[in-house]
Amino acid sequence: MEEKEEQKEEKEEQKEEKKEEKEKEEEEEEEQEEKEEEQEEKEEEQEEKEEEQEEKEEEQEEKEEEQEEKEEEQEEKEEEQIEKEEEQKEKEAEQEEKEEEQEEKEEEQKEKEAEQKEKEEEQEEKEEEQEGGK
Repeated sequence: MEEKEEQKEEKEEQKEEKKEEKEKEEEEEEEQEEKEEEQEEKEEEQEEKEEEQEEKEEEQEEKEEEQEEKEEEQEEKEEEQIEKEEEQKEKEAEQEEKEEEQEEKEEEQKEKEAEQKEKEEEQEEKEEEQEGGK
């Protein structure tokens, strides 16, 4: 009888031990799972940070390109301005030249007229002398 009792107890103990072991295993598994999830989370966060970093760099690059474009446009405008000014100067120089030529022509014209007048006066004088001599 006692032996049966002992066997029964032993079986109970074994059963209890198995149960405990199973619980321990489950606990360990859960812990393991948790750790893996945490790891995964960390990796995702890392990935997110890297993506953000990449985005920032792309934005930076874009801004720099825009800046460069603006500067090139500015340069172009300045060059155009210089060209316009040079053209303006050329036109003014041409205008001046034309005016000087015009003035010269007018002076020549005046001289010719003065000569013409002188000749006419001389002619008149000669005619008067001739008439007076008659």
